[in-house]
Amino acid sequence: MTAPRFLPCIKCLIAALVIAIAAALAFIYSGLYPVGADDHHTPLTYWALETLRERSVDRASSGIEVPADLDRSERLLAGGADYNDMCAGCHLKPGKDESDFTLGLNPAPPNLTQPHQGEEDLESRAQHRFWVIKHGIKASGMPAWGPNHDDERIWSMVAFLRRLPELSPEQYQVLTARGSAEAPHH
Repeated sequence: MTAPRFLPCIKCLIAALVIAIAAALAFIYSGLYPVGADDHHTPLTYWALETLRERSVDRASSGIEVPADLDRSERLLAGGADYNDMCAGCHLKPGKDESDFTLGLNPAPPNLTQPHQGEEDLESRAQHRFWVIKHGIKASGMPAWGPNHDDERIWSMVAFLRRLPELSPEQYQVLTARGSAEAPHH
């Protein structure tokens, strides 16, 4: 009895796969890839990481129910104060184009004071933002705020982010001020 004709092809594919895995492991263990935050990724690496992040957040956030009351002024005020305390250092505020964090992080955090350029609808964007604030992004500098912030508080930050690109520096200052009795709680 003779072996099927496709058997040599399968053996070649398995051998190629083993060689590819061995080469990948050799590269990883070689330490040749520069991991310093001041040395930018190659375009291929950047594309792979961005695509992985976007697809992962799309999948993970797709079933999140967005509250109907995101436009309430109470949410805007609560979210604004938290944004100022916890986010503005990296994601900036109106009238500021960079900070020490934006210059030193790689990848650079998105400037959330700029209008969103995506095609996604408001609900999808709210789902994404909620998920990212709650869970963070590994190896990006974005912390997970969910362990010490409840969902209502996170939704208030999402509500504020909807309005942030429209705010002048003066409006931002008014909306993000905490009362004297109200201390930041992070």
